Amino acid sequence: MVHVLSSRVLIRPTDPERSRAFYGEALGLAVYREFGTGPERGTVYFLGGGFLEVAGRSAEPPVPSLKLWMQVADVHAAHDELAERGVTVVREPVKEPWGLIEMWITDPDGHEIVLVEVPQEHPIRYRPGI
Repeated sequence: MVHVLSSRVLIRPTDPERSRAFYGEALGLAVYREFGTGPERGTVYFLGGGFLEVAGRSAEPPVPSLKLWMQVADVHAAHDELAERGVTVVREPVKEPWGLIEMWITDPDGHEIVLVEVPQEHPIRYRPGI
């Protein structure tokens, strides 16, 4: 078995500066590290327990198949904050049948991002008898 020490999601945007503005300014993700120079430089953002790297450039728009799942403490507060920053909300916060409160947005290249609030009583947080 391979012993994984760290991991990250890599995206190759069609417009790296636009994507850096989205992830760094609109979403407000903290920068973990940057490397290289110019518009093709790489920027790695913190994603809670993981990382998102925006690096290089894609000549063709990606086929949006990547989906990011980001847990937040309060999805309604995140909604208000992101709306103030001009982020388009694809789907308003909704409590799903599985108990999570989810809101959907997209990045500039169309990658779907779900912001999730895990309610206090949800099994992800609460396990009776443990």
